Amino acid sequence: MNILILQSSPRAKGNTAWMAEEYKNAAEAAGHQVTLVNVAKKKIAGCLACEYCHGKGEGACVQKDDMQELYPLLKEAEALVLATPIYYFTFNSQMQAPIHRIYSMMTPPNVKKMALLTSSYSPDVYDAAIAQYKYLCNFFKAEDTGIVTAKIDEQKTEETAQKVKALINNL
Repeated sequence: MNILILQSSPRAKGNTAWMAEEYKNAAEAAGHQVTLVNVAKKKIAGCLACEYCHGKGEGACVQKDDMQELYPLLKEAEALVLATPIYYFTFNSQMQAPIHRIYSMMTPPNVKKMALLTSSYSPDVYDAAIAQYKYLCNFFKAEDTGIVTAKIDEQKTEETAQKVKALINNL
């Protein structure tokens, strides 16, 4: 399966980045093709709501930034994994921009499965992010293969690594 992981932590050695790497390594070990993109290191602007993409652009966004690198990956992906830290109750802004820019293509055409990896220092802050993720699964007509959250005492632990690796069984 062709898997695309969008990882949005600006901290290269952060907890969310670690979860994304654990997923990537487990998926590759299981024989899947995996592309991991740290969208926090990309220059991706928010959607302008100009509707160019649904008119003259015929599905192409008018903005020519690093999102152009993601569109071909999104078109090829069969599974999409979102890995985002929670700073203030939902996906961080580095994840929101690419998610909003998917609007130009409406849905990634081949994505049939999705997963969510998220971490925060605080417990009980995941509800909004999980709701957004589930709405995306429904809109993309993709199966939810699982969600792993990791609060401060669960980060970079063997137990969390096992939960992340177990998601591969749902592909």
